[in-house]
Amino acid sequence: MLELQKAYDPQQHEEGIYKRWEDSGFFNPDNLPDAKTREPFTISLPPPNVTGTLHMGHAFEDTVQDIVIRFQRMLGKKTLWLPGTDHAPIATESKVAKMLEKDEGKRKSDLGREEFVNRVKKFAQESHDTIVNQVRSMGASVDWSREAYTFDEKRNLGVRTAFKRMYDQGLIYRGFKVVNWDVKGQTVISDDELVYVERPAKLYTFRYSTDFPINISTTRPETKVGDTAVAVHPDDARYQKYIGQEYDAEFCGVPVHVKIIADQSVEKDFGTGALGVTPAHSMIDAEIAERHGLPMKQVINEFGKMTVGDDTMMGKKTTEAREIIVEWLKEQKLLEKEEDIKQNVSTAERTGGVIEPLPKLQWFVNVNKEFPLAHSEIAGIKTGEMVTLKKLMSHAVESGQITIQPERFEKIYFHWIENLRDWCVSRQLWFGHQIPVWYKGKEIFCDINPPSGDGWEQDPDTLDTWFSSALWTFSTLGWPESTKDLQTFHPTSVMIPGYEILFFWVARMILMSTAMLGQIPFKQVVLHGMVRDSQGRKFSKSLNNGVDPLDMTSKYGTDALRMAMVFGAAPGNDLIFDEQKVKGMKHFANKLWNISRFVLTVILREAKNLDPSVVSLPQDDKLTEADKTILAELVQATKDVTKHLEEFRLHEAAQTVYDFVWHKLADVYLEASKPQLLNEATADNTKKILLHNLIMSLKLLHPFMPFVTEHIWSLLKERGLVTEELLMVAKWPLPLPLSSP
Repeated sequence: MLELQKAYDPQQHEEGIYKRWEDSGFFNPDNLPDAKTREPFTISLPPPNVTGTLHMGHAFEDTVQDIVIRFQRMLGKKTLWLPGTDHAPIATESKVAKMLEKDEGKRKSDLGREEFVNRVKKFAQESHDTIVNQVRSMGASVDWSREAYTFDEKRNLGVRTAFKRMYDQGLIYRGFKVVNWDVKGQTVISDDELVYVERPAKLYTFRYSTDFPINISTTRPETKVGDTAVAVHPDDARYQKYIGQEYDAEFCGVPVHVKIIADQSVEKDFGTGALGVTPAHSMIDAEIAERHGLPMKQVINEFGKMTVGDDTMMGKKTTEAREIIVEWLKEQKLLEKEEDIKQNVSTAERTGGVIEPLPKLQWFVNVNKEFPLAHSEIAGIKTGEMVTLKKLMSHAVESGQITIQPERFEKIYFHWIENLRDWCVSRQLWFGHQIPVWYKGKEIFCDINPPSGDGWEQDPDTLDTWFSSALWTFSTLGWPESTKDLQTFHPTSVMIPGYEILFFWVARMILMSTAMLGQIPFKQVVLHGMVRDSQGRKFSKSLNNGVDPLDMTSKYGTDALRMAMVFGAAPGNDLIFDEQKVKGMKHFANKLWNISRFVLTVILREAKNLDPSVVSLPQDDKLTEADKTILAELVQATKDVTKHLEEFRLHEAAQTVYDFVWHKLADVYLEASKPQLLNEATADNTKKILLHNLIMSLKLLHPFMPFVTEHIWSLLKERGLVTEELLMVAKWPLPLPLSSP
């Protein structure tokens, strides 16, 4: 008889168990039993950034996806969970630049592009190695043999290929447009990378000159030296007589020429109902200017400093120029009103720098241009049909080919697409996929490989990280080659990201996959929430409230952390992290261990070399009421857990199996079994029912708590009580009360 420890020690077993899983080769779907006949099931792991270590959000995401993969693997699917990391150029380059300045007192320009990029690559590799070990520590059953990196050579080829094809179709163009300029990071960022921070501000109401007939209001008087129009609503009776008139003024020493125009976008009831139009420093104003043929006058540069005015204003920061202009307005008695307000200021997500809308020559993806879809497997769209990228993104979800859960996010998705501008994909960074375009004089050459001959210079800009990430579901499977993996595993089955990257990543994957392959990238999107602290706040360095998942696994075991995080975490809702829940799940792991000890040391004391193939449950007429009750509850629990997992209600599945194991099996049936075991007429049946319940419970719990269940399974295997070598590839339990265990 095996002597078992009184308590389960996760630190003693977890590393060895993960090595057994890896050594088995079953993380690779090609090695699964009956792999050729299994139905594929694929998840692409959202690649974490190579900027350091994983946080609780990553631990939660890894857990959720691993639960789904382990369940599907046990169901008999050919499961591929494909791992990888993201080079995340803005975040990674920014981090290395800060380290360089702190440690060596140097800027990246001191090193030059090549040397600096090598430094970033070295840091990224070190970070990657740390991340991979952390993913392993969470028990993630990913196929490491297929691991990818958004900046490796295979993905680089995919990026260049996609750019070239889109360029040839006219879907990528170079244009001079107003973009979001990160003054601190010195690069363009997309609309979705803006973070709005509420700050106190002043709203100024004034006129350009004493003879100008209309008051306007703004929080940024310094931009008004770049105004070329004042827009009013065409139905606003107050300003009808002024529409079409033009005025010249000396505004704080800067000549301005302002035309009064009528535009439907102006809100009559907001402020004075008149909008000073600054085409060079506002995307909205730039669109108004385009509609009305207004000139664009840039007055602020890339460093957030003024480029117009006399010595008192030229070269000043915008905040300084604002004070100068306000003082001038007061002196000229042009300032009508000054109010204290709250304002949402746009900042860069990665650097925290204030965004300055500026006109720049950049590369854009045209989301409204019609083009013939070369190949289509998209329901309702034929090969060769004229489409736009916007139409593809909308239709994939509208047609039902892609479902988004929870459903409320579908409306948010469609609203985003309706308001989507052309996507600026160029970035002024050194680390990243350099744009595959070369210049020689006025000649422009775009291709996967550089042009032959001398005198060509490659565009110095790199691509938005989301451009390469958007190819993730198919570039990781071998595209642009038509590989067996691509044919087998694409479209992928489900994408399970956080709701905060619905637009960053999910929408752009739909854009790229439909445009490049004529396929949807995945069939389902199941969005999860963010992990927050016990007060509902985001984890952040400034709040000093971060929790290292490895500290939790070291203290309580990985199974406890996994179960605690998924317990009560409904799809799309934020998760409140509480260490006490992890502690409670450690107790649950020990409860399972004690049930197993009871079965192995007491129930099966005489059952040496018991052949599991002949272990069958007794007929109904030989069952006690306690037997009938636990078997009925097991059937119901199995049905419920299976249904919840199939429908991605992981929190309900976890609660169901927890309730069954602790409260029904441990609290009730184990106690009822003790007198039955002392009765010769019921002892044998009771042993069989206990064994059946234990085996079924291990299977139901395995996706959630893989380490402790696998260890207990190995003990059953040693006693000849189960046939499968590893629980990881055991068959998911059928909810039949009289089935073999």
